[in-house]
Amino acid sequence: MNFGNPERPEIMGQFVGAIAGMKEACEVLKYPVVSGNVSLYNETNGQAIPPTPAIGGVGLVPDLARTASLALKAEGDLLVAIGREAGHLGQSLYQLIVTGKLEGAPPPVDLADEIKAGNLTRSLIREGKVRAVHDVSDGGLLVAIAEMALAGSIGVQLFPYEGKLPAHGAWFGEDQARYVMEAEPGLAEEIIERARLLALPARVVGRVGGDALTLKNESVLALDDLRTAHEGWLPRFMGP
Repeated sequence: MNFGNPERPEIMGQFVGAIAGMKEACEVLKYPVVSGNVSLYNETNGQAIPPTPAIGGVGLVPDLARTASLALKAEGDLLVAIGREAGHLGQSLYQLIVTGKLEGAPPPVDLADEIKAGNLTRSLIREGKVRAVHDVSDGGLLVAIAEMALAGSIGVQLFPYEGKLPAHGAWFGEDQARYVMEAEPGLAEEIIERARLLALPARVVGRVGGDALTLKNESVLALDDLRTAHEGWLPRFMGP
């Protein structure tokens, strides 16, 4: 728990809200937190750090042969995204990079959806129905897919978004309780149907293959260029 000066009402409000939210989530998810640490007065020249509550967890995996990494595995597989999409861009990386601001509310959290999506994902992994899995977090769906592609050194042919959201909201929105899964083509429809039985939207978002992220054969981002940008930013930032 890392916050600024709690003597300021807005900082104390952040602190109280974070504790209340974590308590609710832990109770619903049945997640035991056995210890913790609090660091306050984290400010420079009167500017506080963003409120930073964080929880680390340890779990038991019953069968190590039934696990899934985020690295893409096989050309021709399909990528299936599960979870609700609202194109939420408040406090997002997209907003920060495009506008230089962090405004609005963060994405809302539906704990019931979190449980359903998490349990479905875990079941699919243990049943061997998916080869790779990654959660959708900072940067949204497209960033999650890019991280999977970089980890596996395999590209993705992205399928155009055809829903009601603006395209940038669909690709970069940071809505919660979402996962991207790599599966054999014959299993993709089963995954989608199982998600829908839980009232979770699901759709195919791409096909694994090639050496780039490609959308409609027009927008092409080579993995080599993406890796250079991804891995080279720190040396550039720290350099002269």
